[in-house]
Amino acid sequence: MPQAIGAGLLVALVGYASSVAVVIQGLSAVGASSAEIASALVALGLAKGLLAIGLSLRYRLPISIAWTTPGAALLVSTGMVQGGFAAAVGAFMAVGFLVILAAFWRPLGRLIGAIPTPIASAMLAGILLKLCLAPFLALAEMPLLALPVLLVWLLVGRFARLLAVPVALLLALALIAASSPDLELAGAGLWPGLAFVPPAWSWEAMIGIALPLFIVTMASQNVTGFAVLSTFGYRPPVTPVLAATGLASVLAAPFGAITVNLAAITAALCAGPEAGSDPARRYLAAVIGGIGYIALAGLAGIAAGLVAVAPPTLIEAVAGLALMAAFGQAASNAFAGEAERLPALVTFLVTASGLAFFGIGAAFWGLVFGLVVRLVYRAAGPGLSRR
Repeated sequence: MPQAIGAGLLVALVGYASSVAVVIQGLSAVGASSAEIASALVALGLAKGLLAIGLSLRYRLPISIAWTTPGAALLVSTGMVQGGFAAAVGAFMAVGFLVILAAFWRPLGRLIGAIPTPIASAMLAGILLKLCLAPFLALAEMPLLALPVLLVWLLVGRFARLLAVPVALLLALALIAASSPDLELAGAGLWPGLAFVPPAWSWEAMIGIALPLFIVTMASQNVTGFAVLSTFGYRPPVTPVLAATGLASVLAAPFGAITVNLAAITAALCAGPEAGSDPARRYLAAVIGGIGYIALAGLAGIAAGLVAVAPPTLIEAVAGLALMAAFGQAASNAFAGEAERLPALVTFLVTASGLAFFGIGAAFWGLVFGLVVRLVYRAAGPGLSRR
């Protein structure tokens, strides 16, 4: 039991602090106000916590839940769409419905699985590139703030890699508070309120946000989450678990929340020996982690208040530190095989370029361009496709 409690608390800390800056930056990029960001963080904390507790107790399996960190990075690269934040909320709801559909209608899940891994990975790498460059761009723009954060991240990561980003984030927030003497956090409250955002329909948001967000969430989060659990011998039922994450996403979206899904890194913490010697009782770590997520939701107002006065570059820098490992893995998957390297490269470059047509963001066009190049080279025959 003590091991499960320790692992669960670590899951909550790592799962929240290591990527909350990415979520805040993503929501801000698509037009969310500070109050709406705080509301989204509360809704996400409740959704992640309640899902982890409910699913883990129901199936007696260590099912850890996370927000879609790569999806939040996608929002940064997409930016504001026609219809503002309300249209983005509509897209978040649409992703939840698509996840539910994928749970019950297997052809949709197979369609997502049919996207070649190098192409999907290249799209993700292109989405993450901008944020992964931010720590080093921040060094030129604000060296006195960025350098200590980078050094702490490096030194802590040398001894405790999972704690590197949380500690770097805490230092960044402390530096922000110290450099903002007029900062007012009293109004944040011990438990910020939920702000309802009426969802709006927009073709640009559906194609530019919902579609790539669904692909990223399924390919890099849910599929990975099931795979991590299976490596430890746990095989949760796919349909009810996916449907539950989709339903939670639909219900949380009107309060500004992005999609929730199965966790990967924190899933390994809950499912591995760190959570206890008895595999049958490791689900308690996921339950404790869920309780921790609900408790951390109370910090949403403080986090949003600090970020509102923070230099955007510094928040992007912390977000980039959180995403470096994901970028490295995505780039490795994208360019490892020679046969798929050119289509993957086109996907990566188009996505990273920020190209937009008809109000639709670069992630969608990167996927389209990469698949077209792949199709042309395949049609040309194996001899030409290797050149």
